[in-house]
Amino acid sequence: MLRILTDSVLGVGFVGSSELLIILLLVVLLFGARKIPELMRGLGTGIKEFKKSSQDPPEPTEGPKDDAPTG
Repeated sequence: MLRILTDSVLGVGFVGSSELLIILLLVVLLFGARKIPELMRGLGTGIKEFKKSSQDPPEPTEGPKDDAPTG
């Protein structure tokens, strides 16, 4: 994941600390400093739900029974 963030689109350069600072500044300007914790909380909840659903075995679903008499 970090490799995706650091490689440029053309694969020529890397994102340095100054670029990350500019991106962070743009995020603060777009969403506001008060909104960022709420966005991160939602992101964390989503990641937690995804991990939980990928680790738990699937629950059996109720459907038509195969042993029902036909005819």
